[in-house]
Amino acid sequence: MSELCEVANISRQAYYKYKKRLKPKAEVENENIARCIAELYIKHKGVPGYRMMRHLVNRQLNTSYSPKRILRIMRIMNFKSVTRKKRMVRTMKSGYFKAENLLGRQFISEFKLKNGRRIFMCAIIDLFDNSIVAHRFSHINNNKLVFETLESGLSDNKGASPMIHSDRGFQYTSYGCKKLLKAHGMTQSMSRVGKCIDNGPMESFFGKLKTERYHLVRKSEGYQTYQQLVNDLDTYIHFYNNERPQDVLSGLTPFELRNIAV
Repeated sequence: MSELCEVANISRQAYYKYKKRLKPKAEVENENIARCIAELYIKHKGVPGYRMMRHLVNRQLNTSYSPKRILRIMRIMNFKSVTRKKRMVRTMKSGYFKAENLLGRQFISEFKLKNGRRIFMCAIIDLFDNSIVAHRFSHINNNKLVFETLESGLSDNKGASPMIHSDRGFQYTSYGCKKLLKAHGMTQSMSRVGKCIDNGPMESFFGKLKTERYHLVRKSEGYQTYQQLVNDLDTYIHFYNNERPQDVLSGLTPFELRNIAV
């Protein structure tokens, strides 16, 4: 120890004084936060940014730390979340249309296996709590995929007759889709031509799914089979609905907000 102190150019008395000192409360607290962040960062495979991490830490430690404090500690630890590329923000022209009371939105997104084969996923998001209330996968992007997703959502939500919003894909403009919606007393809403912003909530969900899960796997080992991809995305949707807190929901998960409302 004497040699180490000599190399460091400090006295032994100074070393032992430092060792025996009582750590300030804030320092101890920051160390606890850092340990919690490290555990959650590993558990969620580097996905959480400081906003999501703040909610996760506060849940685990039963505290109410600020976003700035979590951000500062994550920067010290050099922990960075996976992020999506930022898109250019354009100013909206006057005459912007806002649809009223849209309770559900439906959309289809494409995924690929390692061999290049395409898999399609159709999902319905509830705008009340941002939860995914139904989703289905298929090798083919057709009417059957849309109908099965709609029927699944209706089966799991007996008595519901919401307004459902979609893009203007051929599946949603088909006679079969209109007939199915009418049979269940559902009102159909569609985005305006060339106005992808109307599909924002659904696009946002698919963006999260692909950034936080799909692209991470695809960049590493990739998806070998249809069932592997389906199982993995099913797991993410369960996480999204039940465990992923959202700022827009005041730090609650979609199903937590739903349970409170019920």
